[in-house]
Amino acid sequence: MTGLHCLDPYPSGSPAVLLLHGLGANGSSWALQFEALQSLGLRPLAPDAPGFGDSKYDGQGWGFKRVAQDLAELIAGLRTGPVHIVGLSMGGVIAQQFVLDYPQLVRKLVLVSTFSALRPSNLTQWVYFGQRALLVHTVGLVAQSKIVARRVFPEPEQTALREMAEEQIASADPRAYRSAMRYLGLFNSRQRLREIGAPTLIISGANDTTVTPIRQKALADGILGAKQIIIPNAGHAVAIDQFEAFNRIMVGFLKA
Repeated sequence: MTGLHCLDPYPSGSPAVLLLHGLGANGSSWALQFEALQSLGLRPLAPDAPGFGDSKYDGQGWGFKRVAQDLAELIAGLRTGPVHIVGLSMGGVIAQQFVLDYPQLVRKLVLVSTFSALRPSNLTQWVYFGQRALLVHTVGLVAQSKIVARRVFPEPEQTALREMAEEQIASADPRAYRSAMRYLGLFNSRQRLREIGAPTLIISGANDTTVTPIRQKALADGILGAKQIIIPNAGHAVAIDQFEAFNRIMVGFLKA
């Protein structure tokens, strides 16, 4: 893999907060969090995972351990010292991999709209994930982008957000996207959650139909001392559709 592209809007801040995006998105999806973090004097870092946004994928193998290694090299190069990590959906899975592989580099952990093992909770979810798997291996990312964007941003007033999501997903490297989907399906941290020693907060959207709050509760139950907060009227992209409430909760946890 090659070096990661990373948004670094406040390089004088400290400590750093590593913001890890979801599948198909990129670091710019955290733009609504930058000001809230900067106001605390923190340093937001929003990298693009390999094959997403402006981070190129060299085709030499894509996996969460490799991405975690890239992130460790990124913060070593930036000389940030240990960082807070905030990861949404796929970013939350990468965050778990990172804290398990590099516990000495993590201050606090915020896991958002994510899981320890991706297991559909009902027939609707089975159909949704099955449809996504079929589309990504047949007609490609444009069709994939439309079904995902509609699921994440279903409301009529969210047209602009849907279009943004469609554009980001469609521009991803198909090889990286397919590999990420496969690794998400295989990921299972349930037996290792007790190894996570960093103070941890789970943030869930009450209306998340992709990873239900009940599924996310397994993280809070498995990580010692972890707490789950559910934000009303929020979906899977809780950091965007209810960003003010999300920022208040995230900032409160990081500064405590």
